[in-house]
Formats: sequence, C-alpha cells, structure tokens
Amino acid sequence: MTAAGKTAVALTSKAAPFAIRAERTSDVTAREALLDACFGDNRHMRTCQRLRDGRAPAEGLAFSAVGHDGRLVGTLRLWHVSAGGVQALVLGPLAVDSAYRELGIGAALMVHAIAAARSRGHRAVLLLGDAPYYGRFGFSAEKAKELMLPGPFERERLLALELVVGALDGAWGMIAPTGAFALRRKASRSKKALRTAAATA
Repeated sequence: MTAAGKTAVALTSKAAPFAIRAERTSDVTAREALLDACFGDNRHMRTCQRLRDGRAPAEGLAFSAVGHDGRLVGTLRLWHVSAGGVQALVLGPLAVDSAYRELGIGAALMVHAIAAARSRGHRAVLLLGDAPYYGRFGFSAEKAKELMLPGPFERERLLALELVVGALDGAWGMIAPTGAFALRRKASRSKKALRTAAATA
C-alpha cells in the first residue's frame, strides 16, 4: 500500500492505466455528477444516505479513481458509525463510470479502501450491497445479522467485514452516524456573496 497522499496506479491488461488517489476538493462536482448518473435523482432518499447526511467522510478514507486523462471515473468513501455501540465504518457509495466498468476500477477501489482503513487502525467495515460481489473482499451477512439501519433495507444485503477478528462480537441494534459534521460550503459561499453585494451596493 502506498503512503497517504501518494498516488497508487492500478493497471489492467485490457486498457490504459487508471490511478487511485485521495479525493480532492476539485473532484466534488464530477463526483456528484457520477453519483447522479449511477444511482439516479432519488439517491439522497436511500436508507444509507441517512448515515452520511451532514457528515464528513472518515479522515483519509475518501478516494477517487482517475483515468489517464485526469477524468474522474470512480469514487468511494468510508464514514464513521456506531454499529450498535461498536465503533465501525460504513462504506459507500461505490460508483464507477459506466464506460469504465470492465477495467476493475471498483475492485481496485475496494482493495485500496480496505487496506487504508486497516492501516489507520479501524476494526470493522459495514455496507449495504450485493453479497456475491462484496463477498470476494471478505464481507458477509453473518456479523451484521443483529444490526439495523435507520430505514427500510433488505436484511441479506447488510454486510460486514471485521478488520480485527471479533471486532463486531456483541454488536446489536441501530447503526448510527458518528462522524464529524461536514462544513457547509454552499452556505458559506452564500454568506460571502451577500457580504460582497452589501459592500458594493
């Protein structure tokens, strides 16, 4: 694994290289557009979004995949949560540009993110997703069977990965957000605009 802030380059035999790096502020607009394209206009209504609303991603655990031309082609973030009283991370959303989905970008993002979480001392990761896909990274429904999400969800899709054996032993109850509150960039810009308008009026 590369050191924090370094660029990891993942290659495939079928296509040009792509790089996985820490998410940058300049990625945000492209990231939002990618998520809209992948999950639709109602993505903010999804149950797992309740764990992310108004929160910042876990420090050092927001990643972007970029093509050789610098274009954002994939995104993945992890967030702090309490899993029934046990500190953990929730992973998602994972999104890859539809034109790049055969290149292994999603898998590369998963491997990179899990390794980064482990290196930072995190003990467990949760997600809501398809077991056949995420099972290859070690996720299963077994350790999440006593946990709940704050909204409707399919039980078999709530999955967990212990980065430390036994980390989720006894985890029971509601999964709740615990991460730092996100800065309100839009509100800050609006206030700045009002001050500027007042100054020039």
